[in-house]
Amino acid sequence: MMNLRIGVDLGGTNIAAAVVNNSGEILLKISNPTMAKEGQEGTVNRIIGTIKELIEKYDSRAEYKGIGIGVPGVCDIPNGIVKFAPNLFWKNVPIKEILQKEFNIPTYIDNDANAAALGEAWTGAGKDKRHIVCITLGTGVGSGLILNGDIFHGAQTAGELGHVTVLEDGPKCNCGNTGCLETLAAAPGIARIAKDAVLEGKETILNNYVQGEDFTGLTAKEVFDSAKEGDLVANKIVEDVARYLGLALANVINLLNPELIVIGGGVAAAGETLFVPLKKVVEERALKDLYNDVEIVAAQLGNDAGIIGAAALIK
Repeated sequence: MMNLRIGVDLGGTNIAAAVVNNSGEILLKISNPTMAKEGQEGTVNRIIGTIKELIEKYDSRAEYKGIGIGVPGVCDIPNGIVKFAPNLFWKNVPIKEILQKEFNIPTYIDNDANAAALGEAWTGAGKDKRHIVCITLGTGVGSGLILNGDIFHGAQTAGELGHVTVLEDGPKCNCGNTGCLETLAAAPGIARIAKDAVLEGKETILNNYVQGEDFTGLTAKEVFDSAKEGDLVANKIVEDVARYLGLALANVINLLNPELIVIGGGVAAAGETLFVPLKKVVEERALKDLYNDVEIVAAQLGNDAGIIGAAALIK
């Protein structure tokens, strides 16, 4: 029997792909830039190229039971179509059909946050839990819902926490709305707020990271690093991020009563600098009895959650 799967985590910044066995172990992983601004065709070609590279590097003679791909957007899962992926500038891309035709391997798709949730449930922080909310904080904000042990899709694709409005007159989002959580708690939004603070002439060590007119060196990581050093401006940004994210999570707790919330992605790497103020906001806003039922933890699988979960999509 074939015991190998290909898991693909398609992000706004990178395409990561891996050979995964039936125990959820990664045997080989590679990553390439997404280059989303090249357009739909360019990104699809890069996905195909990444999978071909993976197959050649692992063992060109190996056989695979399937390809699973997690996509940052709204998916028509039965038909394998990405209906809308704002950070990829995708609309109605039949990625399942494209990959099956290219590789002649059964292909399965789902939202990337759902894939990350499956990964954490299979081999990570959510192992043996049945009611899990998994949040990914990276280029965007996604969430996967596992209820009664299964991914909850709703009528189509549930769990778009990144597009919950947390600030009515907030920044414009790629989805067309304003004030989405994604614009205020994802890495690009945090960097944008920091750049605005520098442009306003505020006294902050964030100035040390400015490189050129496009502020290339000033990212979310530098904001959290500066907050750890006690920078007042950076600390205020982190407090705001924690407040917006905490409001959203409190609503999720009150609505779904999960037993576990797993937070992963690049922004979550800030650790206690983010988690301490975040938990404080959630405790203040969520119903007490429901808050007592839930544990908020960092993801255990890091950037591998999406790949492992994508491989778990293969039946």
